[in-house]
Amino acid sequence: MTRRLRIALVAGEASGDILGAGLMRELKRQHADIEFIGIGGPLMQAEGLNPYFPMERLAVMGLVEVLGRLPELLARRKRLVRTLIDARPDVFIGIDAPDFNLGVELRLRRAGIRTVHYVSPSVWAWRQKRVLKIRDACDLMLALFPFEAKFYVEHGVPVRFVGHSLADTIPLEADRHAARAELDLPQDVPVVALMPGSRGGEVARLGALFLDAAERLRAARPGIRFLLPCASPERRTQVETLLAGRDLSLTLLDGRSHTALAACDAVLIASGTATLEALLYKRPMVVAYRLAPLTYRILRRLVKSPYISLPNLLAQRLLVPELIQDEATPEALARTLLPLLDDGVVQTEGFDAIHRTLRQDASRTAAGAVLELIGVA
Repeated sequence: MTRRLRIALVAGEASGDILGAGLMRELKRQHADIEFIGIGGPLMQAEGLNPYFPMERLAVMGLVEVLGRLPELLARRKRLVRTLIDARPDVFIGIDAPDFNLGVELRLRRAGIRTVHYVSPSVWAWRQKRVLKIRDACDLMLALFPFEAKFYVEHGVPVRFVGHSLADTIPLEADRHAARAELDLPQDVPVVALMPGSRGGEVARLGALFLDAAERLRAARPGIRFLLPCASPERRTQVETLLAGRDLSLTLLDGRSHTALAACDAVLIASGTATLEALLYKRPMVVAYRLAPLTYRILRRLVKSPYISLPNLLAQRLLVPELIQDEATPEALARTLLPLLDDGVVQTEGFDAIHRTLRQDASRTAAGAVLELIGVA
């Protein structure tokens, strides 16, 4: 007879809801009788989670916003820990949201409940002493990337490299022809995707810079076309303001970043998660980023990694150009991107190797590791 399991999960934002739903689906496939409790969004609820309170109450970004909500967050965490200790789940899985979840994990583990953390914080890049808290807080770290797993092994933290779900869902070879037909783009002209970020601050710092670079690319290649996917209506309005008075063959898209990546020949992109998507679509890229000057000076002292972009961290070498802060000028961006329109094979061959490494059937692998930890695999 199959033992009934009680599994607690906490996700704090939409990306965690996606990962959590995939994990829950696979856990149910591998073990028939599971009760899910905790916090998650609509996707996790659709898989059977009974939420203690809405996930949106945890989804807060920015230092000032966190400070304003800190009393509520601390109170909710305290109540959640008490509730979970009373519920005695077989395992607790904190999905990302490390500032919230690691504190929960630490208290639950001390109470004798096994704990898993899914998605490593960037502890390998900065605030490395957090690894000591992680070692105390969780019985198992589920890492999306191999360089993360290596870091945890070196620091004595039990870890399983599970791969990335995007690598499972994005095809090894994207159909550029179909994507261009969908966007009504010519098949025989160079197309560049401009991706200055999804947040207002990023677009404020990088939007005009990317458009200035696009004007220089168009001067060098008169037939060139541009795509710019907008993450929200607010970002679209922001970009439209920046476009005023410019003469660019540019198509704004509402979302559809994956279609833009499939359709383009190369990408000018802000450092962030989108660089992983560009890598998985095998599109040559130039990575740029700008921060407020004081923030940049502070981070230069704190960050231990030689690279900032995921493609270079995954390759463990300078595979894609990174133009940061004062190096990120319109001239430098255009000059660096232009050759990639004709020959980006070094990048794309590297991207293909990384894609295959990350294709681990992440949800299945993560679920197997969780069930193995609690002794029912």
